[in-house]
Amino acid sequence: MTYPYVLLSAAVSLDGYLDDTGPDRLLLSSPADFDRVDEVRASVDAILIGAGTIRADNPRLLVYSASRRAARVAEGRPEYPLKVTVTASGDLDPDARFWHTGGEKAVYTTDLGARRAVELGIRADVVPLGPEIDWRRLLTDLYGRGVRRLMVEGGGTIHTQLLQAGLADELQLVLAPLFVGDPKAPRLFGAGEYERERLRLIETRQIEDVVLMRYRPSVTPADHHWLGVACDLAALCPPSETAFSVGAVIVAQDGTEIARGHSREGGDSVVHAEEAALAKLDPADPRLPGATVYSSLEPCARRASRPAPCARLILDAGVRRVVTAWIEPDTFVQDADGNGLLRDAGVEVVLLPEYEKAAKDPNGHLLG
Repeated sequence: MTYPYVLLSAAVSLDGYLDDTGPDRLLLSSPADFDRVDEVRASVDAILIGAGTIRADNPRLLVYSASRRAARVAEGRPEYPLKVTVTASGDLDPDARFWHTGGEKAVYTTDLGARRAVELGIRADVVPLGPEIDWRRLLTDLYGRGVRRLMVEGGGTIHTQLLQAGLADELQLVLAPLFVGDPKAPRLFGAGEYERERLRLIETRQIEDVVLMRYRPSVTPADHHWLGVACDLAALCPPSETAFSVGAVIVAQDGTEIARGHSREGGDSVVHAEEAALAKLDPADPRLPGATVYSSLEPCARRASRPAPCARLILDAGVRRVVTAWIEPDTFVQDADGNGLLRDAGVEVVLLPEYEKAAKDPNGHLLG
């Protein structure tokens, strides 16, 4: 199943609250950070909030910059991203500003909630998901609508559910220099089971008096998607009795593909997958240091066909993260350990062995 890139966005107080209990929304971000949020909104295909946020804040959820909206139209995209809300009950206010501003809207709800939303005359495409909210079905439906990047702006229950389900690709967290201190106020995350691995900090930035921190889980849904693509590419390789069939994809930090390749691509009988993908990029491409290389087989550490093995090419390109499916066997090179070479140089290497069979399938004739 294929999902959009899911970006969670939130601002919290120093003690972890999203808001206070007063009648008006607590403004945690600074003016410059509100503009950054507007820029992120303009970059995505859809923005999602929970029905509780509509009831509490009555937001418009718009891209406010006219120049950013114009740029979207010039790129052939709608002026505004799709606005999405999620509700189990279907209890929605048809007069809320959410429905009467911006572009297209969608409501994802339960079967019972769908009937309630229709009865209320909600001006949106109402999508029933069954007896309960099914996040995987929801994300799959959004992907089918052309949503490749989804920004989730809360509330805390939505953020919690997506993180606990392992469906978030990125967390953009803004820390505001104030305290709320009210135990009745809403917090960003609730109790439950989360991934135990430390999240990866990919950026910190001071914006006036707040700090933006961008995190990614150690393994994301995008990692599974792109490694699957790399394994599919391996099946495209011309057959060989002297080399493995490998696929590789290079993906930028924003989740977009920037290059792909496979072994023996383009009639070059000795080119490797990572080498073929990297050759399609300018070595000075500023996206490379933040990119991830997905390869169905660990990048080679030694090779006879070319001076530089793929692990060295990855290091020279400045890439700092590699995700792979299969450790290179001793079929052609003893104790290759390309992953070890990369780790020793400070590259984060992630092995997802559940894709090993898919990586091996095009190479069955070499494995006996």
